[in-house]
Amino acid sequence: MWTGILPAVTTKFDNEGKLDGAENERCFGLQMDAGCDGLIVCGSLGEGPMLELDEKLEILKIAKSAASGKPVLMTVAAASTAQSATIAKAAAKAGADGLMVVPSLIYHTNYDETLATLKAVAEASDLPIMIYSNRVAYKVDITPEIMEELAGDQRFVAIKESSDDIRRTTEIVNRLGDRYAILTGVDNLAYEALVMGAVGWVAGLVCAFPKETVAIYRLLKAGRHAEALEIYRWFRPLLDLDVSTYLVQNIKRAEVHAIGSNDRVRAPRLPLAGAMKEEVDRIVLDAISSRPSLPRI
Repeated sequence: MWTGILPAVTTKFDNEGKLDGAENERCFGLQMDAGCDGLIVCGSLGEGPMLELDEKLEILKIAKSAASGKPVLMTVAAASTAQSATIAKAAAKAGADGLMVVPSLIYHTNYDETLATLKAVAEASDLPIMIYSNRVAYKVDITPEIMEELAGDQRFVAIKESSDDIRRTTEIVNRLGDRYAILTGVDNLAYEALVMGAVGWVAGLVCAFPKETVAIYRLLKAGRHAEALEIYRWFRPLLDLDVSTYLVQNIKRAEVHAIGSNDRVRAPRLPLAGAMKEEVDRIVLDAISSRPSLPRI
């Protein structure tokens, strides 16, 4: 459940801004058809903070159906601990297999506050939890010290490591061994993190290019590093689109070209326009035109 390629899927909307159930189901199915190992819904890329709770639960239901028994995780990311606990409890009741938890979206919690929030979410859901450590976007660093403090609670099972410092993976392993499954959460550091000991990849560009993402992971696990690196180097300009304030718009634009979807987003976001749209289109179309043949694995 805590290894392999776990797409942080986008959320699809119709022309009226409501959930597009059929398109969400189709896009989730493409991930499964490519060999992904589960789904993570309603995260940053899934525009979770812009969704109502009933919408999150509807997306969870669609993902559970599309995943055909593979794990589906609900993202818990809210302003308050009470809101986070409510989402966690509802997700557990609706059948989520686990949670990915951000301590707070608005307030930058300190050491004790971070611990208290994570423990409260665990108590509310009693589900296995992947802690989302992203000091760049959310200004809260889940340090190895915090991980050690939580290690006695078996509900905390994994770390989505998005510190943007490849040294952190080794620091976690050196301090905690294999206590936590480490999954990389930075697309353009994924090869490096998997080589250094990460056992999974919470991926973004996988939404548009699932087969290539799965191929990199499987080749690395098979010890075929040179083949994986060749694909990764081709992929790199696309992966850079994930490390941006506009990652949602960027990746949805990539989905337009790669899987025939749409780039509708929920306000206050707006779709890419002008020079930004042209540049992303150029990057995506250049990649598609030079798409590598994938080896048999």
